Amino acid sequence: MTARAEETLGTARIMLGHSDISFRPMGLGCMGMSQFYGVADDSQSVETICAALDLGVSFLDTSDFYGAGNALTGAESPGFGHNEDLIGRAVAGRREDAVVATKFGVQLDPGGDGPGFMLNGQPDYVREACEASLRRLKVETIDLYYAHRVDPNVPVEETVGAMARLVEQGKVRAIGLSEATSDELQRAHATHPISALQSEYSLWERNVEANILPACRALGITFVPYCPLGRSMLTGEVKTGTAFGQGDFRAMDPRFAADAMASNLAPVEVLVALAAAKGATPGQLALAWLLGQPQAIVPIPGTKRVKYVKENSAATNIALSADEIAYLSAAFAPEKIAGRRATTA
Repeated sequence: MTARAEETLGTARIMLGHSDISFRPMGLGCMGMSQFYGVADDSQSVETICAALDLGVSFLDTSDFYGAGNALTGAESPGFGHNEDLIGRAVAGRREDAVVATKFGVQLDPGGDGPGFMLNGQPDYVREACEASLRRLKVETIDLYYAHRVDPNVPVEETVGAMARLVEQGKVRAIGLSEATSDELQRAHATHPISALQSEYSLWERNVEANILPACRALGITFVPYCPLGRSMLTGEVKTGTAFGQGDFRAMDPRFAADAMASNLAPVEVLVALAAAKGATPGQLALAWLLGQPQAIVPIPGTKRVKYVKENSAATNIALSADEIAYLSAAFAPEKIAGRRATTA
């Protein structure tokens, strides 16, 4: 158990790597308010973001692309930039309560058959994307600006160099990468200090443990896990035969396919049993497991409902022992999880 995990997590704050930005060690992922998880209601989403801020959950995660990608699931798309617009509405008049993190670099590809995506890390586009995000968010400065994906056709040093100039201009306070390799991370960090790396990490997706997490520890970079509840699998609410509605990406996720469900639900039963014994929910325990890891981690569980913001926030008050962390790690050993990982963030 780390010293940070032994604190009273409900009042603990974490410093974002290589910055003067601090916040509680639990954020809010806002992607599902605009895409991939079925129909959402804008008014409800804004209410949920405001409720998070009221609770002190200030770290809000978005992207300019969130809202453009529903075409993948067959649902009507609310449009590129939709999620940033929602956050702009929610933080209006209370900017000091929010730490706003957004991303750039994924665009709709007009070519080819059907909807597709393309990456753009060109320096000129970095500047254009930032200006557009500032307008949608209705803020003067973005607290944390990520490259959503590293463009393989542009040296990461060039992309990060353009991001660094945004810091110099006061338009961005800190910069990060998402789904980067350890080599890309080190090259980027040599160009300008990288404050955060965002990648998927949870009990049932632990690929980053081999190289990414050690690189973040060595470089003093905060790690931000998306999908920390395994797309709801770790909440105990997904069962065999669970049906996902139109616009819900999980209907196409290999780990939710019928032939994988039996294997993937087995370790969840272990999580459910331990949660019951500790008087917590399975999701809270899954988040507490992340917070108990030996480095600076800020999970960003996504939800569209106030109820779950409150539940997830309360996970910061749950401390797991070293034995309990090891017990859950063994129950969710990577070889026990069936199906390839499907990325959405």
